[in-house]
Amino acid sequence: MRSIDIRRTFFDYFGQRDHHLVPSGSLIPDDPTLLLTNAGMVPFKPYFSGERVPEHPRAMSLQKCARTVDIDNVGHTTRHATFFEMAGNFSFGDFFKPEAIAWAYELVTEGYQLDRERLWVTVFRDDDEAISLWRRLGVPAERIQRLDMADNYWSMGVPGPCGPCSEIFYDRGDSYGRDGGPAVNSERFLEIWNLVFMQYERGAGDGKDSFPILGELPAKNIDTGMGIDRMALILQDARYICETDLVAPTMHRLQEITGEEYSTLPPKQQVSYRVITDHVRSAAFLVADGVLPSNEGRGYVLRRLLRRAVRHARLLGVEQPILDDLTGSVIGNLGDVWPELVGQRSLIGKVVTREEDTFDRTLRQGTKLLDTAIKQSRIGGALPAETAFELHDTYGFPIDLTVEIAADAGLDLDRDRFAQLMDEQRRQAKAARADLTPGLVKLDVYREIAGRHGRTAFIGYDDLAGEATVLGLLRDGSPVEAAVQGQRVEVILDRSPFYAEAGGQVGDIGTLTTGEGAVLQVDKTRYGIDGLHVHTTHVLSGVVTTGQTVVATVDEQGRQATARSHSATHVLHATLRQRIGDHARQHGSLVEPGRLRFDFSHFEAIGPDQLAALEDEVNHRVLGNPEVRVWHATRSEAEAAGATALFGEKYGDVVRIVDIGDFSRELCGGTHVGYGSQAGPVRILTESSIGAGLRRVEALVGVDALRHANHERAVLRELGELLGARPDRIVEQLTQRLSALAAAEKQLTSYRQDQLNVMARALADRVRSDAGVRILAELVTEVTAPELRGIATVVLSALPSGEPAAVLLGCVQEGKANLVAVINTAFHDKTGVEAARLLQAASRTVGGGAGGTTLIANAGGRSADRLPEALREADVAARELLALR
Repeated sequence: MRSIDIRRTFFDYFGQRDHHLVPSGSLIPDDPTLLLTNAGMVPFKPYFSGERVPEHPRAMSLQKCARTVDIDNVGHTTRHATFFEMAGNFSFGDFFKPEAIAWAYELVTEGYQLDRERLWVTVFRDDDEAISLWRRLGVPAERIQRLDMADNYWSMGVPGPCGPCSEIFYDRGDSYGRDGGPAVNSERFLEIWNLVFMQYERGAGDGKDSFPILGELPAKNIDTGMGIDRMALILQDARYICETDLVAPTMHRLQEITGEEYSTLPPKQQVSYRVITDHVRSAAFLVADGVLPSNEGRGYVLRRLLRRAVRHARLLGVEQPILDDLTGSVIGNLGDVWPELVGQRSLIGKVVTREEDTFDRTLRQGTKLLDTAIKQSRIGGALPAETAFELHDTYGFPIDLTVEIAADAGLDLDRDRFAQLMDEQRRQAKAARADLTPGLVKLDVYREIAGRHGRTAFIGYDDLAGEATVLGLLRDGSPVEAAVQGQRVEVILDRSPFYAEAGGQVGDIGTLTTGEGAVLQVDKTRYGIDGLHVHTTHVLSGVVTTGQTVVATVDEQGRQATARSHSATHVLHATLRQRIGDHARQHGSLVEPGRLRFDFSHFEAIGPDQLAALEDEVNHRVLGNPEVRVWHATRSEAEAAGATALFGEKYGDVVRIVDIGDFSRELCGGTHVGYGSQAGPVRILTESSIGAGLRRVEALVGVDALRHANHERAVLRELGELLGARPDRIVEQLTQRLSALAAAEKQLTSYRQDQLNVMARALADRVRSDAGVRILAELVTEVTAPELRGIATVVLSALPSGEPAAVLLGCVQEGKANLVAVINTAFHDKTGVEAARLLQAASRTVGGGAGGTTLIANAGGRSADRLPEALREADVAARELLALR
């Protein structure tokens, strides 16, 4: 059965059982605790946690997933992959365990026609109900295994829904290992489906396997996941995922490139083929969803995948660029199912090509550094783990390559110490992510308020003021009944005109007033959980209590200025994509009163002329006064109409679309002006790089753009007055004066160089030969440290090259001691030392250190008064090395 039929069979089956098809979420999850979407249930987490109310009680999806926790197993086992498609069906308080188990078994045995005698089941150790249900379907008791909480119990790792699991396995036969069921052999007994029964609420605990159960959930949920890759393994009788039709075309293309037949290669090379084909598939999907290579977070995951692929290609002897070709085969194979791959073909090619080129240079650089480290490590017989970690962490040099090269040189690596350094890095990264994660206690409070009262009704599209009821007050994350003058308090209302920060647009500010005279200033508005507006305020006067009626009033001027910026951002986005390509996709934005910041994918700077043309086009479109129209449609209707959706943003089944003229159509929940001219003008301030393949444009909008233009005009007027020139001749006058200044500086530099040359010749004349050796140690005054280096070089060049010679000079600059040592080749050949050796003792004397190259070295320190003593020590060091004393 082809993969397309595996997918169709799944959705036909559950579609007949009233499941609503939900499109795949992005690989960039809307979850600060996750780097990547790693399971089919991730987009549904808000429903399971109670943060959002599902629009349908039953759902099904085909979710793109990326998981790299087992990356080292990829290519070695038959079942591990860093990217996979997860088909799942879900129930939100509707059907439960009996239906979930019966439907899964029926689909597996009748829909996919798997041999019942080869199916095994695992259940949580205490779940007798699940065992009874499986037995009722005819699964023999000997093929049902009870497993502990670590294997068959699910929770999100925090207080909230949890419950036992049951998994379906397929016995692939004796050639895959020994018998004994899933508990014994996970290669032979392949997990194909996991059923999660969310029926309990867990409390806080020490980890995944240890937490208290607080009781049963009022509404029980079902979360299941069936791996398309693994089902294809079985139904296509393949041993490895790369042999299924999901990946095989890429494998065939790789064989064409290498000129080798995969099946005839030694096992180690076959592993490289499997790693490459797996990693390029993952990379194509990650880039298509907006992930770009970087040294942290999800960008680092992508970079690691690409670099591992390149490394394994080089191990196979492929030296030419390969990633663009292979990701192209992924797109050609899977583009019909995943059209975003086709839409981002250009971007994917540019990203992987750039990363491959960069990593090739890294490989060369890392090899040089490693060679140096190996030479220094030969005495101890081991390569320091710190060196391996630096190569890995700083240069992206693969640890397996480090180990291999070190082993060839007869060196071991302390893998335990390396693992310790990696663990320390992971802990630091985890701590950094934890800083971004909202407090769990506060989230629980928000959920409790939403559970009792419902979400906040947003009225701010139509009204900037309105009456509302105070549903809750929070101080320092804890509920309170009242707040008094001077206190800061979070206020939650049943309805609000305040826009909560989302989609890059800042939250509204304004005031809340009570009938009793209390006044609260709203400094910030954000979401506590989805749909629940949290107003961060401080009480200016009076007392506010829960249950009171307030008049909520948005700062009109700030809202209008923000709306101008948001509409201008849409116009800028559309114009960028038209001018530099569809790959110029939004990767973040900040929309605030009178100002915007827009991040997008692009690989080179936008030149001044391009930037000016971009600004002109944006203003031409804005001031052309196009209508800004807002309409609603289903997600599929909006996509069919060409609306741009931003990855990482949350969209329901019914979406809000903002059209600006006939050139911009985006899914957007933000606030906008009614006509384009209300947004302009737009003044672009800067365009800059913010990372590999990412650019940023910052601009001012409306009145703020005009104020900036007035400021620039004032500066221009002042500059003209200083130069005594009209504004239209400022550039000409300034160019003339700068040219004259440059000529004068050139003459001054030439004069100074003549002075230094005279000084150097005088010093050279004082050097006498002592047993065929020439050494000069002098304190030089009225020179800078860079000049001192030049003088020493000139002095040395004036001495006979056949005799060993060393020039040691010192000077004081800005109260600090500076030393330089220059030796010729004859000195180095005779002594076998580098120039820095002459300054080791001297540098300590002045309280500093020395460094340099073979023939020239520098030293410095704060003890300028000890410079003469340091020069004497350098002179003694040179003479002792030449045995002159």
